[in-house]
Amino acid sequence: EVQLQASGGGLVQAGGSLRLSCVATGFTRDDYSIAWFRQAPGEEREGVSSISVRDGTTDYADSVKGRFAISTDSAKKTMFLQMDGLQPEDTGVYYCNTAPVPRNDYWGQGTQVTVSS
Repeated sequence: EVQLQASGGGLVQAGGSLRLSCVATGFTRDDYSIAWFRQAPGEEREGVSSISVRDGTTDYADSVKGRFAISTDSAKKTMFLQMDGLQPEDTGVYYCNTAPVPRNDYWGQGTQVTVSS
């Protein structure tokens, strides 16, 4: 059974940094991609960044380019999202899921990121 567990959120001031983690278990192969999504209050969920576990290819939403960096650990079991230069508009619940098509049964609880101005 595949499980994705996001953690690492918190409250930071504008300009601060956070590092999110997504632990992936249950995948039997590495030919998949993981994406970080976020949902701000009253807004639709949006994709933030993705990474191919197999070859490390990454992608970023324009709003986070140059500020966020996605990576995996050497075992390819944990995906990280390093978020620098955080702004209030980055506030939301952050989730990890498969990419390019997320699965409804993989969403989990997410992790709350709050950036104060």
